[in-house]
Amino acid sequence: MSEDMVLHVKGRILVSAQEVRDELWVVGGRITFTRPPGAREARTVEGWALPGLVDAHCHVGLDRHGPVAAEVAEQQALTDREAGALLLRDAGSPSDTRWMDERDDLPRVVRAGRHIARTRRYIRNYAHEIEPDELVAHVGREARRGDGWVKLVGDWIDRGVGDLTPCWPRGAVEAAIAEAHRLGARVTAHCFAEDSLRDLVEAGIDCVEHATGLTEDTIPLFAERGVAIVPTLVNIATFPDLAAGGEAKFPDWSAHMRRLYDRRYDTVRAAWDAGIPVFVGTDAGGSLPHGLVAAEVAELVTAGIPPLDALSATAWGARDWLGRPGLSEGAPGDLVVYASDPRADVRVLAAPRRVVIGGKVVA
Repeated sequence: MSEDMVLHVKGRILVSAQEVRDELWVVGGRITFTRPPGAREARTVEGWALPGLVDAHCHVGLDRHGPVAAEVAEQQALTDREAGALLLRDAGSPSDTRWMDERDDLPRVVRAGRHIARTRRYIRNYAHEIEPDELVAHVGREARRGDGWVKLVGDWIDRGVGDLTPCWPRGAVEAAIAEAHRLGARVTAHCFAEDSLRDLVEAGIDCVEHATGLTEDTIPLFAERGVAIVPTLVNIATFPDLAAGGEAKFPDWSAHMRRLYDRRYDTVRAAWDAGIPVFVGTDAGGSLPHGLVAAEVAELVTAGIPPLDALSATAWGARDWLGRPGLSEGAPGDLVVYASDPRADVRVLAAPRRVVIGGKVVA
């Protein structure tokens, strides 16, 4: 887009959960609330505007088998873009997607490097599979490779036990998280079950993905330490099928997965009630397709989170958490426009009227 092109967005500009303006302009790719020269020639878009939505847990460059070709990764990013998700926290990928940073028509990506898992304790071709004495070194490498995040696999099925068990000893995660923090990175972990949570939180972890194993014993600990969760409820919906597939070989694991599924909404609501930060993430890119951000917001509402808070979990609050601007003076002109008020009904998010990146209407 040329530097002199101007986009005028008018209607209801949802700058924050509390602040609403009537209009903004995007000039040279940047937002301004001051009417610029040339405003008469601006392209005008009307409706209810939000900052580009956040999918805080997805995987660009990954499918159920492992890394994918660049053209497949591009299509994944475009699918998210069409859904209005313009800021993606890539929660682990073996693919190098840095080339996307040169594209001004794709969502912005915040990377967590590649998953770090215990040997033979995660999905094949996804992670660095290592032993505990290697954890600190790998965390250091991924902290340097990522965009301020590192992703651990905190628990997975132990085939010798036949159920979900923690992957790392307490001392190993303490040292690894300390190393990530020393390098300026935050740490998150995949955790389905109960037993890995206390060690990770007391070791200083910043976030837990899925967090289906939260209980009345660990919820206060998360709240006290300010540890965020990204529930990925659209992914947790697959637990019954996973359990059915493993029933014959791992009956204890299957029963455990069903229990986690059955209480999923109660778990999320209890976490939110306790003051735990909750953010929207879909886990797209493994077995799930991209473009599910609206469905995940709706799931948070189903779990009992008030609609405005569920909206913030993919908009203003999520951007603040990731350290990225929203609809503020001088910020990149990345926004989504809807035909009606998403605060009144979050299902509106499933039908963007216009998607704008850098002031250019791309969808």
